[in-house]
Amino acid sequence: MKRRNQWLVAPLGAATAAALLSGCGSQDGSAAGDGKGVVMGISDKVKSTDPASGYDPGSWLLFNNVFQSLLSFPKGGTTPEPDAAQACNFEGADSKVYKCTLRSGLKFSNGHSLTSKDVKFSFERTLKINDPSGPAVMLGSIASIDAPDEKTVVFKLKTPDATFPSKIASGAGAIVDHSEYPADKLRTDNKAIGSGVYKLDSFSEKSANFSVNDSYSGKAKAKNTGVTLKFFNGDQAGLKTVLESGDVDFAFRGLAAKDIAGLAATKTGDNKVDVVQGTGAEVQHMVFNVNDPVVGKLPVRKAIAYLIDREALVKDVYSGTAVPLYSIVPAGIAGHTTPFFDRYGGSPQPEKAKAVLKAANITGKIKLTLYSTPTRYGPSTDQQFQVIAKQLNESGLFDADVKSVEFEQYEKDIKAGKYGVYVKGWVPDYPDADNFTQPFFGPDNVLMNNYDNKEISGTIIPSTSTKSDRTAANPDYTRLQDIVADEVPLLPLWQSKQYAVARQNVTGLQWSLDASTVFRFWEISKG
Repeated sequence: MKRRNQWLVAPLGAATAAALLSGCGSQDGSAAGDGKGVVMGISDKVKSTDPASGYDPGSWLLFNNVFQSLLSFPKGGTTPEPDAAQACNFEGADSKVYKCTLRSGLKFSNGHSLTSKDVKFSFERTLKINDPSGPAVMLGSIASIDAPDEKTVVFKLKTPDATFPSKIASGAGAIVDHSEYPADKLRTDNKAIGSGVYKLDSFSEKSANFSVNDSYSGKAKAKNTGVTLKFFNGDQAGLKTVLESGDVDFAFRGLAAKDIAGLAATKTGDNKVDVVQGTGAEVQHMVFNVNDPVVGKLPVRKAIAYLIDREALVKDVYSGTAVPLYSIVPAGIAGHTTPFFDRYGGSPQPEKAKAVLKAANITGKIKLTLYSTPTRYGPSTDQQFQVIAKQLNESGLFDADVKSVEFEQYEKDIKAGKYGVYVKGWVPDYPDADNFTQPFFGPDNVLMNNYDNKEISGTIIPSTSTKSDRTAANPDYTRLQDIVADEVPLLPLWQSKQYAVARQNVTGLQWSLDASTVFRFWEISKG
């Protein structure tokens, strides 16, 4: 599934509209870092330092700290608030015109003033380059951008898009200096010029160094003098070793589930580390190709839904670092309901599975292959599907096995319709139910499972896109989730928790582990 090229809330209501019009009331000023520098270990790569290209968790971590967006998600919050903008709001009732007024005194780290010309340039540049590894896909609703004066930006949208504020509050909304970036191609020197809390001092395959940006003007106050990122490129054991030795101050993303569980059980003593837990919105689903001769039959999909034991799955495979998921919209995202729990229960019900097959005159053991790819969704993915196959087989109703395929071939085979059952993972671009529904059930959906419900794609999704008061969309999302649970084109499995593991003298990590998925360097301090 698609998240920054396939790899993780309260909605915009009346209170949000007021906040966007008035600003959030915080004191502005220089980031003025104090305290000590901190060293962070991360398993993800930063694939790009150019916001027109990066669409992965590592790159967005860099963007969120080096660049400003018109709006941003506040710590502990999931509703966009003004950042580089003083105020933003929809004009008219159809959510097709969005106007922002910039704050005064904005400057890039090179001392250049940030004006509406830079904002217009940044969005038009991303759309023009349209890099396949970039976030242009998130900005497709933009028809045109006007900058009538230095502080005003007006976005005219092709269609109503009530989630537009959340989209531009993400890494896709990063503002660059128009004099520092080419308009029609990517920057390739691994440098970054932004107006965010930090400036990028150096970048290599092994590390990146950030210092506090003295030119920054905004709400944040840095609690450190700088951050060093050390990249471990998937080396989970190596990341754990340097954390325990003290060579890094904290680790985020990339530790093995068993290591997190082990470190959590030994917070004190020789290890002297703390495990900080927060809300996660990364999800994983078992997807059904509805044209497949076996799982194309709804009773077969329902029988599988009755047999899955999610509690055992997250306990035995993920060591409690995830929680069972019973809908396509995860907990913590506004509009979340639990229709799969309501219909199929929270524990295996083999008698109901048997009954639904019998009613459809489906007899004998059902031969089934579950396809997995550990190279994309982690080494535990194969083990997860082995556990699910065992659960199905123990019912006596299925003869299931598992095949593991490298990701490149895996995606080709899915697109060609060769698999009946396969795994897909998803991390959202922005914390709104839209980002867990439209990509799955809209045109050219990322599931590639041949499922098309006209009520969802033709009525519900277009309806939710018009509602800038996002609470008004909740009934539509409830209906959508109910349809999916009734027709079972996919089966939600689990929702992640977020973790950071830190030496005991590191504080502030809890402010970077929320559903917005924004990692805030400036909140971290070291004693």
